[in-house]
Amino acid sequence: MNVLKTSQSLFLAYMAKELPQEKPNQLYEPLRYIMELGGKRIRPLLALWACEASGQESEKALPVALAVEAFHNFSLIHDDIMDDAPLRRGQATVHEKWDANTGILSGDVLLVCAYQYLEAYEGEVFKQLTKTFSETARWVCEGQQMDMNFPKQEIVLLPDYIEMIRKKTAVLLGSSLKMGAIAGGLSLAKSQLFFDFGENLGIAFQLQDDYLDAFGNPETFGKQVGGDIIENKKTYLFLHALEHLQGAQQEALVAYFTSHPKDTAAKVNAVKDLFDQAAAPNAIKAEMEVYLARAFKALKGLHLSEAHEELFTDLAYYLIQRDV
Repeated sequence: MNVLKTSQSLFLAYMAKELPQEKPNQLYEPLRYIMELGGKRIRPLLALWACEASGQESEKALPVALAVEAFHNFSLIHDDIMDDAPLRRGQATVHEKWDANTGILSGDVLLVCAYQYLEAYEGEVFKQLTKTFSETARWVCEGQQMDMNFPKQEIVLLPDYIEMIRKKTAVLLGSSLKMGAIAGGLSLAKSQLFFDFGENLGIAFQLQDDYLDAFGNPETFGKQVGGDIIENKKTYLFLHALEHLQGAQQEALVAYFTSHPKDTAAKVNAVKDLFDQAAAPNAIKAEMEVYLARAFKALKGLHLSEAHEELFTDLAYYLIQRDV
């Protein structure tokens, strides 16, 4: 997607100019480090494209794009501390490169910066943007807490899991689009359709990610295949299998998800076999298609130009149809 690379270049040039260069270095260097660590920058690109699709130049949404990217990276710094994760995008996490206290404080100031970037707007537009942004920030925190609660909960239902990934992952995609559209002058009602497109696409994307974690091609997935199984995460695959297996099979699944064997490969293969017996792979694919269809229904409701609708459609398939 050539337009993706062009928009990435536009955003990165703006980000390089706007990232804080003040002192103390111990506060701002980790901030710049995480922001410059890479990634596809999908969320800021969604803001830029929604603004353009709403009738304005994409440059008008650059402050929104930087705000959502700053918030996203703030959440990554704190998530990595909570998960004690050593790597982010193949490089040392902020708390590993510095320390946990530095990570917490640098993450905090990055969140403050995100709000300051929105000060580029005025009046009703500023009010709508900050309201949407604050609401989204709360949802993301709620989703993270739900994710942290699940390992301790004896019973987690499939709707609970969908709600968790909706809040933790999907709403920020939706809000990136909605805020870009607001910056582009679109009405709140129309911008909500952009949100619905992004939210449902985000849920479909996370379901696909769950599927690939267990059944993906290790050469193309980009992460350790079977990682969720090794970590005993209660993903959609596990919850579906738990509901549909009975007797010894169900007992075996529960036993595997309370174990930490040295031979993780044997555990992963055994659990995947149980997933297959419960038809969990087919179920998660069907659920993904449900949310993808909802995303495209919202997109159709926007009545965009053919070129813009094609752009968002291509992006959706780019995100979803990764190599398996």
